[in-house]
This record gives sequence, C-alpha cells and structure tokens, in this order.
Amino acid sequence: MVISSRIRIFADEMMTVKIYEKATEVPKMACEDFFHSTELMALLEATPRQKPLMAVAFANDASDLGSTPAEKRIVGHMLVSVRYRHSWFPPYIYTHARVLGEGEYVLGSSAAKKNEAFTAILTAVKKRLNNKVLYFEISNLSEKMFGYRTLRKAEFFPVKWMKVHNSLHSRTPEERISPKLLKRINAATARGIYTKPVETEDEFRQFSKLLHHHHWLKPRRFIPADQLFRGMMNGGHAKLFISKYKQRVIGCTVLVYSGKDAFLWYSAAKRKSYAPLHPNAVTYWNTIRDAHADGYEHIRFMDVGLPFRKNPYRDFILKFGGKEVSAYRWFHISIRWINALATWLWRE
Repeated sequence: MVISSRIRIFADEMMTVKIYEKATEVPKMACEDFFHSTELMALLEATPRQKPLMAVAFANDASDLGSTPAEKRIVGHMLVSVRYRHSWFPPYIYTHARVLGEGEYVLGSSAAKKNEAFTAILTAVKKRLNNKVLYFEISNLSEKMFGYRTLRKAEFFPVKWMKVHNSLHSRTPEERISPKLLKRINAATARGIYTKPVETEDEFRQFSKLLHHHHWLKPRRFIPADQLFRGMMNGGHAKLFISKYKQRVIGCTVLVYSGKDAFLWYSAAKRKSYAPLHPNAVTYWNTIRDAHADGYEHIRFMDVGLPFRKNPYRDFILKFGGKEVSAYRWFHISIRWINALATWLWRE
C-alpha cells in the first residue's frame, strides 16, 4: 500500500499514530466534537494562514494492521491548527500550534485507555512539529487535571485560566441574568438597537470589519480569515450575530455549535463610541437567548482570561448568570531555555 508523503506515522507497542495533512485522506470516523472534526479540518485547509493536522491513534490489536477496517481500530483523534502570524505593527512573524480540547476518543473507553491514546497522540504531534512552531497551546480541556502527568512529562507548563459557562437547560436566561443588566439591555433595545444573524454579504462584510478592527491592537488574539467564518456559517456549524443601530453594526459575536453545547468563540463591540446603548451586553444577551431557543444545554465562553482578582470581562460575563470554573491552559515553547524559564515562572 502506498501512503501519501503528507501522512506521518509514529508507532509503539500499544498504538500507531498517523498524522494527516489533508481532510480527504483521514479515515472515516465518528466526529461528535466539531473542534476535532474532519469538517473543521477541511475549513481550516481553505483558510489562509492556517494549516490543520489531524492525529489519529490506532490500536495495535492485530499482527497485521491492515486486517481490520481502519475505523474499527481508531482509539481517538486530535485536530491541531498551525497558525501563521505576522504583523507590521507591532512587528512580528511566527507560527504556533493551537489545540482546543484534548481531542475525541472512542465512547466507553476507560480513563486509562483515554489517557494512553492522549499520550500517544501528544507525543506524535510534538515530534511532528518540534522546532517548526514557536509554541504549542492546549486549552479548553474538559477537566482541569486531565492529562496533567502526560503534559508535564512532555515539558508543557500550565497557566491558571478561567472558564465560564451558562446552563440553559434547568432555568431560562431571564431567570439567571442580573436584574440591573437586564434593565440596561431593555432600555438600549427601546432606543433602537437590535441583534440578528448575519444573512447578506453586506452584513458579513460589516461583521468582519468590526471583528478585525476591534482586535488589531491585541497581538495575542488571533482572528482567522473570513473564509473560516463564512464556511462555518454556510455549513450550519455556527451563527454570526450582529447588533445594529441606525443601520450601523456596533456589536458582533461568533457562536459555534458542538454536540449539545454552544461556544461563544469571538466577539467585538463599539463599547466606547456607543456606550449608552451597551452594544456588548445587548449582543451577548441575544446570543445567549438564541442558543437557549435552539435547545442547547450550555453556552460556553471560550476565552475568559487569566484569573486576576479584577477581571472586567469575566465580571461582565458572570452578570448573565454563568458559573466560573478554574482551569489550566498548557504551553510549550520550542526554545528550550525560554521554556525552562517559563516553567519556573509558572511553577505551582
């Protein structure tokens, strides 16, 4: 059998990990988690400044690896996005690898089997990308301590982070929101601001302009090219919301769907120019209500930030009635001495 040169293979006694660069070459497998799906991989392939890699772990449970259908031997998989970043101001150019969550594993696998597959995949991905990216970043793990020993052994260091999610299944959003915030939102709505999904090309252009302009002086925040947002929207994997006032877009959010949950991935608002209208609060509120109306169990805010005592963004989100959870975001810097220094600085 001829294997494409784009597929890298890493094997040990327990598992074989294959890393694919093309979505069309990935074997057929269940993808319940959109952030580790072949659909997202294909979208990332078509997006400038991004290169996806899909690492798939196969169990070595037969002497002849080709003796059973590939999908029956798949233990787990992980989608990695390699991002090419550059800017004239401030000036920088580098690549980094981002993983959202620990990957997806066969239902019914024991915790030990899941950890074995995660270890095999992480080891293979690190070997594949070592010295080819400035740093790795793994975030949004399902549990704070998941893979702790494996990540430490692989020389990743944890940075304490915050996660916030709103439950939508037990109580309505109206029962959870702060009365003071709801009063502000109702007053702003009475003045003419409203939120709607992006439906036309002109609305998409206005959404994109606001999102990119809002983040252009925030070098840590990576905003993908328009192809990704358009592809997720057209494929039914996301809704793009805009808030308008007198035909001007003054707020926007990106809501991505995966399984039974909705994820608020990106947002922007003209908070200072239209402060009396509270465009960020109005847009978030209507995004939460839409997720509830569509029957999702939770809405999860994907980038709440560091657990500072004073975190205005976290405090703002919590006013909608959400729950905060302590988490880790894991990093590995390819420059060894810098990684050692960062590990020491963020020691526990």
